[in-house]
Amino acid sequence: MTLLIGSITIGLILSLLALGVFISFRIYNFPDITAEGSITLGAAIAASLIVAGLNPVLATLLAFCGGFIAGSITGILHTRFNINNLLAGILVMTALYSVNLHVMGKSNVPLLSEKSLITYFESVQSVFAPGRETVNLLGWTVPEKDLFVLIFIFMIIIAITVLLYWFFRTDMGTAMRATGNNQQMIRALGVNTKNMVILGIAISNGLIGLSGALLAQYQGFADVQMGIGMVVWGLASVIIGEALITEKNLGFVIAGAVMGSVLFRLLVAIALRWGMNPNDLKLITALFVFIALILPTLMQKINRKNKIAIADYRK
Repeated sequence: MTLLIGSITIGLILSLLALGVFISFRIYNFPDITAEGSITLGAAIAASLIVAGLNPVLATLLAFCGGFIAGSITGILHTRFNINNLLAGILVMTALYSVNLHVMGKSNVPLLSEKSLITYFESVQSVFAPGRETVNLLGWTVPEKDLFVLIFIFMIIIAITVLLYWFFRTDMGTAMRATGNNQQMIRALGVNTKNMVILGIAISNGLIGLSGALLAQYQGFADVQMGIGMVVWGLASVIIGEALITEKNLGFVIAGAVMGSVLFRLLVAIALRWGMNPNDLKLITALFVFIALILPTLMQKINRKNKIAIADYRK
């Protein structure tokens, strides 16, 4: 049960990454590789500031700002300098590696002895249940602090998804979504599509930076290599979410990305629990993405064949 709670918590934290990837890949059709640098940037900013004594809440918000700026630069390179979107992301991601090293001052910053958001969440447990370390949950004994961390992370994710849903239904949010669907049409209505792209990619990477900040505080360290493969992780979460929820309503799509992230993390945890080598984690991730990519098409073909077979039988 402890493994399950930990996996769900990490899945929820990485759902912010999935939401960021959803904005860039699905709304703008923008293959933004900046994510691999911005998640590390968020972790680096939060960890360095917390070690320096800054309030963890403020450090986490500044991590969002760091990702936002990184995404803005990618958007500007693409829209103002006509650099291919994929290449613009690669350029910023490459530059962020050095930036992250400068922010942290070294390749790894430990947080285990520092006060972070996670330690704040854990301390709430001592207020509600002083002296009690474990709780019985569905017949399983689990550390109560882990449960409180999960509840607070869940509340943060709910608040952010509601805020994101509200934002994308405002005039500006609608213009951003329309920019991704049909730039010519929205440009004819007088909207500056370049600014919409820059803002969208900035918000995307801001969420990813926020995910990195929370992940670093949950894991107890920030590492310069922690962003490797994260784009695939986020993309897999979005694809799994779309397979789970076929509704195209904005609210369902956002909820699907969150659910996809949690389910994907659980699948990885189960694979590791079954004794798979942790060195094969990226291989497992790629395999899950491959399955998630081909499964919807495969199911459509099977359903089509079944319908044809039923129609032939009735004749």
